[in-house]
Amino acid sequence: MLGDHELQSLPQGVELPPETGESFAENAIVKARTAAAATGLPALGEDSGIAVVALGGAPGIRSARFAGENATDEENLAKLIAEMEDVDDRRAAYVCALAYAEPDGEERLFEARCEGRLARSPEGDGGFGYDPIFVADGSPRDNQTMASLSQPEKDAISHRGQAAKLLDAWLDSRE
Repeated sequence: MLGDHELQSLPQGVELPPETGESFAENAIVKARTAAAATGLPALGEDSGIAVVALGGAPGIRSARFAGENATDEENLAKLIAEMEDVDDRRAAYVCALAYAEPDGEERLFEARCEGRLARSPEGDGGFGYDPIFVADGSPRDNQTMASLSQPEKDAISHRGQAAKLLDAWLDSRE
């Protein structure tokens, strides 16, 4: 999703801090800062999740831990389905904060949302997390969950895909 820009995985032994921020942006920035400091190279940090209107924005920054600290994707999904069982307002959004940090302290933040709604039951076997019940506005296939889309279809509309496009354009403008 980042065009010609090459990414490297963090070296073994570099441990990212726990997600203790009050926003996706705070969590992403601290990850990018930590990685840049540890490697001496420009680094990216990302935090994302799902925000459900009827739940006041929850699970939000706790999306990965919605059903508990060590919850699996399946447990988190089951909890969200249960909490939304009798709820008519199914609006939700995937949210992504993608942070760029350089060892010298330069930082940029790229944020994007993918608006949509929650299906009543899971569908599809692709993706992960909440993808089996999230139907994106503007999906290439009406009423198909993110888990039913191909990876290129999902990347074109997803919160991460949109944030990556913003980062890619910014990186290109610096060359």
